[in-house]
Amino acid sequence: MFATHRAEVRGVQIAFAHEGAGGTPLLLVHGWPETRRIWWRNIGPLAEAGFEVIAPDLRGFGDSGQAPDGHYDAAAQSRDLEALVRDELGHERCVACGGDFGGMIVYDLALRFPGFVERMALFNMPLPRVPGGPDEIPRATRQAADYFIRQGTDADGLCAELDTPEKRRAYVAGMYGHRFWAVPGAFSPEDVDFMTEPFARGEAFRSSIAIYEYALRAREWSEKPRFAEPNPTPALVLYGPEDHVVPSTFCAAMEAALPDRAGPFVVEGAGHFLQWERADVLNGALRHFCLPWGAR
Repeated sequence: MFATHRAEVRGVQIAFAHEGAGGTPLLLVHGWPETRRIWWRNIGPLAEAGFEVIAPDLRGFGDSGQAPDGHYDAAAQSRDLEALVRDELGHERCVACGGDFGGMIVYDLALRFPGFVERMALFNMPLPRVPGGPDEIPRATRQAADYFIRQGTDADGLCAELDTPEKRRAYVAGMYGHRFWAVPGAFSPEDVDFMTEPFARGEAFRSSIAIYEYALRAREWSEKPRFAEPNPTPALVLYGPEDHVVPSTFCAAMEAALPDRAGPFVVEGAGHFLQWERADVLNGALRHFCLPWGAR
């Protein structure tokens, strides 16, 4: 376990791991159904490699607090992270990495605050909707999206059904197991217990799934997300193909969205949780792509 640091950021209590002070600032941004715990195989090696690793729980997730303004969308999360890195930790710039909703936040962060994100690494995330990108979502991906629709259109009803810590944890555990977001066997029973524990509390589970309500417009954004325009930030793009929720059209979408990129590179033996499933690959890729030449 890594030490938990806390800061009040824009009126929200943000919990975060912070290792390797003095290195190149690296922001690791989780998605759903994740907390900063999904980075547990990355934080130590990356700090040893020369990064100052900053791995927060997003507002409404894990050990972080609830949002006093009720907003959990990408823009609100981006503003939190910029304030954490710049105002709380004193860094004018950083490199950033994210998958799933975390990838969307990193994408938004780089556009919302020009020059703040010097380089970014993205994997298995929602597809940016930019001109020239793929229009269709494959049928197999649509068939696996029942959870997405329920969480986005009937979040309160779902929470009423999942009315105990055990039920909430079992629901989240499905994403690490029988729903095949990951390579089978990538998460042991102990790993699943570790990942699902932060979702046991009803309040935390409810706020975590609010992000799907924004996607289906059941909630109004605090601000429009910066996700429908090309992003000029230098980017490393990885794709774990053993993923039932992010389609193979991801690669074409990222090619259209990122004019200055390395990849997409397909990482065999990985699915949605690439940072856990192939931590060795991601750690090495970040070291080579994001550290100054003399520090590698």
